[in-house]
Amino acid sequence: MNKLHKIFTISAIGLSLIAGSAIAQTAQEKGLAIAKERKARDIGWGDSTAKAQMILRNAKGQETVRKMKIKSLEVADDGDKALTIFQQPRDVKGTAFLSFSHAVKSDEQWMYLPALKRVKRIASRNKSGPFMGSEFAFEDLSSFEIEKYTYKFLRDEIINGELSYVVELDPVDKNSGYTRQIIWMDHSHYRAHKIEFYDRKNSLLKTLTFSDYKLYLDKYWRSHKQNMTNNQTKKSTDYLIEELAFDTGLNTKDFNKATLKRAR
Repeated sequence: MNKLHKIFTISAIGLSLIAGSAIAQTAQEKGLAIAKERKARDIGWGDSTAKAQMILRNAKGQETVRKMKIKSLEVADDGDKALTIFQQPRDVKGTAFLSFSHAVKSDEQWMYLPALKRVKRIASRNKSGPFMGSEFAFEDLSSFEIEKYTYKFLRDEIINGELSYVVELDPVDKNSGYTRQIIWMDHSHYRAHKIEFYDRKNSLLKTLTFSDYKLYLDKYWRSHKQNMTNNQTKKSTDYLIEELAFDTGLNTKDFNKATLKRAR
């Protein structure tokens, strides 16, 4: 081997080692990269208004239907804001729930209860409690923020006919009702198809499935049907979006705890 050929060979080996080390990722690094891509694909939607309903189902299959209006506002460099106003049935009409999600500090949440005619703040230590008797907890209503979890890529797996990433998310907040979550996200659009929630004893508590996805603004996928099933009690809740619109002109003034009593 001549000297020049030797130099080129050594250089090629060096470059390939550098490239290999750049590509190689730990399970934690890959999990974080997937989470960042998921978040990046859902930035810029602005605001939205939706009409939805929750179907609460007990272990015997008996159902209660609750209808609501939901307003959402994207907040740059922080979590989103959301306002849920219950319209039916009569016993919950006028109940309003306001949520300020945050990336780092604890979320802020308030509930207006018409029967008591007062606004109640949801304490961080109570975030694992049920939302309006459903199988969704208050913390499930928070917007997805990267800083809320640590991540670990587990494997690739096909779900609903889609090749998907399976990633473990461990909540950073000590007040979380979960030790971990396992999420299935498709490779094609980073849409969630299933999430398993594990309780403080690390037992499977709930399973959330997503279906009926629709594309908005040529970029943002939204699931119009979510089912949260409690694996331990066999109760379940369907969350169904009936109408959804973006760019409706909402701003921070529409998300004000001082006017929560008059929310419509």
